[in-house]
Amino acid sequence: MAAPSQPHESTYDVIVIGAGIQGSFTAYHLVQRRKDTLLLEQFLLPHSRGSSHGQSRITRSAYPQEHYSRMMPDCFHLWQQLEAETGTTLYRQTGLVVLGLPGEPQLEACRRSLGVDEVLDPAALAQRFPGFRLQAGQVAVLDSTAGVLFADRALRAVQEVFRRHGGTLRDGEKVLHIKPGATVTVTTTAGVYKAPRLIITAGAWTGAFVEQLGLRLPLQPLRIDVCYWREKHPGSAGLGSVSPCFLTLGLSQAPHGIYGLPSIEYPGLMKVCRHHGSPTDPEKRDQALLSAPHPDITVLSSFISSYLPGLETQPAVMETCLYTNTPDGDFILDRHPKFSNIVIGAGFSGHGFKLAPVVGKLLCELSLGEEPSYNMSHFTITRFSGVLGAAQ
Repeated sequence: MAAPSQPHESTYDVIVIGAGIQGSFTAYHLVQRRKDTLLLEQFLLPHSRGSSHGQSRITRSAYPQEHYSRMMPDCFHLWQQLEAETGTTLYRQTGLVVLGLPGEPQLEACRRSLGVDEVLDPAALAQRFPGFRLQAGQVAVLDSTAGVLFADRALRAVQEVFRRHGGTLRDGEKVLHIKPGATVTVTTTAGVYKAPRLIITAGAWTGAFVEQLGLRLPLQPLRIDVCYWREKHPGSAGLGSVSPCFLTLGLSQAPHGIYGLPSIEYPGLMKVCRHHGSPTDPEKRDQALLSAPHPDITVLSSFISSYLPGLETQPAVMETCLYTNTPDGDFILDRHPKFSNIVIGAGFSGHGFKLAPVVGKLLCELSLGEEPSYNMSHFTITRFSGVLGAAQ
């Protein structure tokens, strides 16, 4: 009878927990700085349990918040750099229309972030993009730089470059315990790892990890219905793969916001989703799916009937994704208030994928004690009260 295997033990410069897009880009930047980096993932790759799976995400220059719009040129550059490093196409430029009301502050902020004066009224939008129907008094702002990121492909690409530069990726290892100190010890189901620096980018599981480190972060995991809607007439003008992405800002017909992508993933099906979901436990999400109500479908069906009349009003395909939201919708990118060698990236609130190249750079810089490339005041842990209530 074979002797039981001993737990694997290793020491690294940095350990990153969570190999979604944020953790993978963080690890990517660390190995570029020649740091011996371990990237841990609890599930076997590839998987669909978190927030980084699926074929497509919107990327755009238009952002109501200036602190994100300033990052986007850098993001586009880093995505292009990753394409060059892997010889893989990761982005398709489709353009994006932002639908809203004239003078609405968020829409105006988007227009300013683009540096454009033109707005499209309902007639101009319908002429330019026949699949869309605005209501009287509403307008659209066009972001011609925007498009679709191929999400699964992008995640594989950044992990490929990470490993190519000597990084270690261990999947199927669930973290059981984190022991802080000058050297952080991370115990998993398969080993014990030590490093002077730890970065936690564990998505919806982050809250549980940081609780054992004395933090109570206001993170709310949400289950999102990802819906695909069939064209009434296949190949109809304006609804095919050449259609732009869209998002809404401040429309009463789209509470919490609705966004859409052209029919790239499933031919003849347009991806239209609500930027909202139902609170969920990430450990129990899959068990809850069969009995889960889908209140967002009614909102989406009504919106499609009015704004995208070329689509059927019931979804042809439904999938799910996880958001992990903060109360203000801004990310958490900060050092632990008590353990400065532990850095946390969390709360990407459904709009983090496009920004992952810069998020990874910032988390890398924080971990290495470098001056961050951008103002971090919007991303601090201490902007929320009571976070150290569980301090050990």
